[in-house]
Amino acid sequence: MLIHQEQRIAVLMDVQNLYHSAKNLYKSKVNFKEILKTAVSERKLIRTFAYVIRTKTGEEQPFFEALTKLGIETRQKDLQEFYGGMKKADWDVGIVIDAIKTAPGVDVISLVSGDGDFIPLVEYLKNQGKRVEVIAFGRSTSGKLKEIADEFVDLEQEAEKYLLKK
Repeated sequence: MLIHQEQRIAVLMDVQNLYHSAKNLYKSKVNFKEILKTAVSERKLIRTFAYVIRTKTGEEQPFFEALTKLGIETRQKDLQEFYGGMKKADWDVGIVIDAIKTAPGVDVISLVSGDGDFIPLVEYLKNQGKRVEVIAFGRSTSGKLKEIADEFVDLEQEAEKYLLKK
C-alpha cells in the first residue's frame, strides 16, 4: 500500500455491505476497529463515517454506541418497510454525498464497501486527484470496483483479523 504519514484520510464504512458479506461468507460479525486501523495506517484521520440502519426494535443501539466509542461518526437511517413486507436499507446516495463533500479536505478516501454501485464515485474522486482505497471481502466485491481503485484491501486475506470471535 502506498502510504505517506502526512496524508489526510477519510474513511466511509458501508456497514450493511460488510455485515452481509461477513454473515454470508463466514457466518460471523465484522471487527470494525481492525478495519479502521488498517484503513488509517498511521495517516492523519480527518473523519470516519459508518452508515447504519435503525430498526423499530432498537436492538442495534449498543453496536452504534460501540462504533461511536471507536471515534466513528454514525450516520443513521430508519429501515423502510413497504406494504407486502419488502424492506429497504440503502445508504448509497448518502455515502456518495459525504465522499464528495469530504474530498476537498483529504488526500485519500477509504471506501469500506464492495458495492459496484460506487464505481462512478471512485472514478469521480480519482478525477479530482484523490487516492481511493477500497476495503472489503474479495469474493463479495465488484470486480470492476477492485480494478479501478488505487488500492484494494481484501479482508479475506486475513479474515480472522477482521472478524469477531464468537
